[in-house]
Amino acid sequence: MLRPFPMLFCICAALAATSAMAQDGRDLSEEARKQYAQGLREASAMVKDRQFANASVKLDVLLAQRPREPQARFLKGVVQTEQGQDAAAIATFTSLIEDYPELPEPYNNLAVLHAQKGEYEGARIALESAVKASPDWAVAHENLGDIYIRLGAAEYATATKLDRTNKTAAGKLVLARDLIAPTPKPAAAASTSVTPKP
Repeated sequence: MLRPFPMLFCICAALAATSAMAQDGRDLSEEARKQYAQGLREASAMVKDRQFANASVKLDVLLAQRPREPQARFLKGVVQTEQGQDAAAIATFTSLIEDYPELPEPYNNLAVLHAQKGEYEGARIALESAVKASPDWAVAHENLGDIYIRLGAAEYATATKLDRTNKTAAGKLVLARDLIAPTPKPAAAASTSVTPKP
């Protein structure tokens, strides 16, 4: 149903510059910055190749060096999600949101995890925050629309149970269920990265 924000397939120059900033209070030498950015690229490539165990080890090393760095933390949450460690991924994305509330991607991926558990209200709250953080991000708007449909379908179902003669609610329930029925998987969405806004 919902589209998670994909992992890092490449790291642009802007991300490398952001990653080089001493967000955890430690200044890094130019060489250390380059090595850290290279480590992020390597971890991203491992995730792209679905080498999640190796990516997790690499990310742990990077996060030990710079525990507050948002890109590595986001990627760690993606790896945890892919490995079925939903509770850990939720904790990772929640912590990232607390430190960087301006980033929409962690809200989106947190919403996907909530939706997979049937927690549509939690997903709605997370996606509304993603839209607030980035009003022009289409993925968050689409996912929020999907959640609204799910919530609406639940209300239509309740209405039809309470009043079996309500043909209007029954018709709306059919339409809502048609909209949320599984569809063939689209081509992979273009990837991007999490970058804190200055």
